[in-house]
Amino acid sequence: MITWFRNLTQTWFAKVLFLLLVLSFGIWGIEDTVRNFWRETAVVRMAGGDIEVPEAQMAARRELQRVQSQLGTGFEAEEPLRRAIAMQAVEQLIAERALRAEAARLELVTPDEAVQAYVFAIPNFQTAGQFDRLMLDQFLRQNDMSEAQFLQIVRDDLRRIQLTGAVRAGAAVPEALARAMVRYEKEQRIAQLVELPLLDAPEPEPPTEAQLARFHANNPERFSTPALREATIAVLTGETLADQIEVTDADLASAYEARRGQFETAERRDLQQALLPTEDAARQVAEAWRTAADFAAVEQAAQAAGGAALALGNVARADLPIEALAAAAFTAPEGGVTPPVQSPFGWHVMRVAGITPGRTASLEEVHDRLRQELALERAADLAFERANRVEDALAGGATLEAAAREFGLTVARVTLDAEGRDAEGLPAVLPVPVAARAEALRAIFAAELGRAPRLQEMREAEGFLGIELHEARAPALKPLEQVQADVRLAWVNDAKRRAQEERAAALLGAVRGGQTLEAAAAAAGLASTRMGPFGRQPEPGAPGLTVPREILPQLFAIPVNEPTMVPTAAGFAVAQLLEIVRADPAADAQALENARRTAQQQVAEDLNAAYLAALRSRAEPRISPTLLQQVVP
Repeated sequence: MITWFRNLTQTWFAKVLFLLLVLSFGIWGIEDTVRNFWRETAVVRMAGGDIEVPEAQMAARRELQRVQSQLGTGFEAEEPLRRAIAMQAVEQLIAERALRAEAARLELVTPDEAVQAYVFAIPNFQTAGQFDRLMLDQFLRQNDMSEAQFLQIVRDDLRRIQLTGAVRAGAAVPEALARAMVRYEKEQRIAQLVELPLLDAPEPEPPTEAQLARFHANNPERFSTPALREATIAVLTGETLADQIEVTDADLASAYEARRGQFETAERRDLQQALLPTEDAARQVAEAWRTAADFAAVEQAAQAAGGAALALGNVARADLPIEALAAAAFTAPEGGVTPPVQSPFGWHVMRVAGITPGRTASLEEVHDRLRQELALERAADLAFERANRVEDALAGGATLEAAAREFGLTVARVTLDAEGRDAEGLPAVLPVPVAARAEALRAIFAAELGRAPRLQEMREAEGFLGIELHEARAPALKPLEQVQADVRLAWVNDAKRRAQEERAAALLGAVRGGQTLEAAAAAAGLASTRMGPFGRQPEPGAPGLTVPREILPQLFAIPVNEPTMVPTAAGFAVAQLLEIVRADPAADAQALENARRTAQQQVAEDLNAAYLAALRSRAEPRISPTLLQQVVP
């Protein structure tokens, strides 16, 4: 038998079998590598460098933070906007890659000195006109960016300026175009104007009951209740459960030891710094600084050597991101001057003007705060546990109110509209955190009648929200007796508007029949005013130029002697164009130059956009729709 096996191992069949066994065990050991071998990891594949998922995700998060900072903390980006932000971030990365590829093709190089000069010149990184390293560090922390990433962005930006600057420099504007723009912008009008405000309309005859009833029935949108929803709301947050949590003294002592770092105030040092371009200059400044501690003299010496000096202020070690700088500054004695330390920005020399020792707050000092923190943390865990038990109760057929009361949720029954007002028009009281009020209103009006309630996590506050919709009331016309005063006032205002509209239409008809507006207005007992000359955008409050903004576009679109009529916020206006005052571009050199510059800038923008589009097309980016979903912040 052994001889038979030995002979079998010499056959091709056995060799192939052993090879398959070896491969299978090898693949089992590197399963993740083999499984991911053909898996796509790049959101975009393109000439100039692929864009991986993590890079795109970070860019999308930064773009979302930028949008939120512009629109305020209360702004909540819905899913469609988040997808648009992700796509915009990816397109920006594609444009950067395409420009980088073009710069490489043209062999453009950005020297380190140019990058440094550019960073030092950014106003946001300056204090009292001097570069402030702390401002740069704060910017990097706020944008979740390393120094290397930032410098690469600056380098790419400088290359982009070189490329697009050459393209934009080719923008040229014909003289005829600039002249046409001046003629359009500076052209003025003179017109006769009659205004018919509703306040000047004659009082109509008092309406009859039948007229009021008909007006009430024909305008239901004015006199109806808003759409209302009646629902039970249950809220579960850590704050609502915190008072049910017991925290012992032993728990406090243990937590204090585990979190001692939170209660430590780091040592801080009042630092002064000189930044020099060379090591020799830094050594000379350091030596002079050790012999004489006059900071004004150090500033002058640094500037004479091509550098700068500034006070960094009272900083902690963590505020100095370069370890070599931090080590030098926090090992020097008070009043001491550090030896020169090199960084990407040059050679640093620092003096320790003062030291504030660090300290650790005692347990007694942080007792109440620590107890509250522990209670909230345990309450958050308890909230998840309670949420699961509430879900089980709801799945078993319990009402939301019954389950909420059983497990200690805050519960209320409310009737409100989409704006959060009750049936009386007053703000409804919702048992949710203020930050989650808008989210709760949206959830109430998204709930469906007859659907079993469930808990959902609140995005704008930590906790859970449950909604059980009882009734959805459609807008209903209020009884006439209840809103009779409002109906009467609306009827009167409507009658006045119709009266003024008829008077305005009569004036329009008279002018089209051959009369001037001035004569037609005088015959009707109305005042008219000669206005102008005025431009397309007259300055607000200019004397004699209070032309209703609603009629301005009409006056710049009709021929001379033609009348026009428009409704305004106050009533109606009728005007007749009397004269067109043409502009002479040759008489206004400044306006001609402004028009030429504006047109040139627009042409340059168009050229730049076309250039970037051409670079994108050449790079042939291929976006993965599947991986793009992972980029959505």
